[in-house]
Amino acid sequence: MPPEASPLSIVLVEPDKNRALQIIDSLKAAGNYDIRVITESTGLARAVASFNPDVVLVDLANPSRDIIEELSIASTPLERPVAMFVDQSDDAMTKAAIEAGVSAYVVDGLRADRVKPILDAAITRFHMFSRVRKELETTKRALEERKVIDRAKGLLMKARGIDEDAAYSLLRKTAMDQNKRVVDVASALVTAAGLLG
Repeated sequence: MPPEASPLSIVLVEPDKNRALQIIDSLKAAGNYDIRVITESTGLARAVASFNPDVVLVDLANPSRDIIEELSIASTPLERPVAMFVDQSDDAMTKAAIEAGVSAYVVDGLRADRVKPILDAAITRFHMFSRVRKELETTKRALEERKVIDRAKGLLMKARGIDEDAAYSLLRKTAMDQNKRVVDVASALVTAAGLLG
């Protein structure tokens, strides 16, 4: 029998206790969740960080820039999905929320029957953006490594009077002999050339 998955932990930011209970009931009916409620928006970043939830749900009539700033401190886009439900908004507030890393920003308030699908969408969107961000970081790192290797090949070609293939072969052989990555050997060569030049 497989072990039961631990429940998804959710911090619900909801100043109205009756609404908080409705949301909790809706979520509990839809699945297995560990829900903590924060009723005060002051100190939001600290409170969210102390619970370290999987997801943050925020239900506010009129969000302020201060609350959005607190949220961005508490839940950078790299950490966890945030779904925000507001009764009223404007273009500037919507933009600020998205830039703060809110995964789902729903205007026209929160209805209990919409919580689960929006929560699922926020989590999916968060994971999609995380994957894209990681792919971008990997691509940038590969590009930077490629530049260092190309620079090192250029230095070897000039110093030894060899062609590009021979220069790369020499880098690769040196890396294997020293049990290092080619980029590490190339970086050391570029650094040494900078010191000598």
